[in-house]
Amino acid sequence: MSDAPMSGAPMPVPAPLPTGIPVPPHGPAWLRSPVGLGRATAALLGLVVATDLFAIWADRTMYDVASALVDGRTGEGIRRKADHADSLYSAAGYAQTGALLATIVVFLVWFHRARVNAEVFDPFGHSQSRGWAIGGWFVPILNLWRPRRVMLDIWDASIPQGSRTTHGLVNVWWALWLASLVAYRDSTAEHRDARTALEIQHAAGRATFADAADIAAALLAILVVLRLTRMQHEKALRGPAGTAL
Repeated sequence: MSDAPMSGAPMPVPAPLPTGIPVPPHGPAWLRSPVGLGRATAALLGLVVATDLFAIWADRTMYDVASALVDGRTGEGIRRKADHADSLYSAAGYAQTGALLATIVVFLVWFHRARVNAEVFDPFGHSQSRGWAIGGWFVPILNLWRPRRVMLDIWDASIPQGSRTTHGLVNVWWALWLASLVAYRDSTAEHRDARTALEIQHAAGRATFADAADIAAALLAILVVLRLTRMQHEKALRGPAGTAL
């Protein structure tokens, strides 16, 4: 019998040769400077701090008026102070809301850019998909931990080669962020339900604590943003030798 293949039989197709280049699991990534967005985010976080300081002034004004009413002081002067305290409190709320919304938008744009940059540095070091860099902040329950996980992956990918990876700054920032959220929720609920002068006094005290916690979280966020921006900028300047690609 002949060893030649039968006429008309399909010839075997050789398997493709491996290219040796692994496929990035999160799709193509591109490097773009985070410096401008990082500075804008830090500036807006500074604006958040400024509005929180204004809010603390409004809180203390409200607290002093409520204390006067608790002590039994009345009269036209107290009524004028109460109206002034209400106006300050409302103005502070609007200022905080405006600053927060602007900061959220710019921060998320910066955060997403930092995530894509981190995939250029290390495409295989991310436990979450790229979309969670934004979506993770808005999903209930998951937003208590997933943005931190995304941040830690970005941080690890961006740290200079040969440097020791530490997460202390990120962890302290995240703890303060969660604490400020809880404090704000509690103070808002107490102020909404306050009916008597004593209850308003307590609510103003809680609001002061919440605004102070937000200041601490915003200041740590500024440090995180500037530190990560600087790490990515310096790593990009080193060229291909400083990346995982």
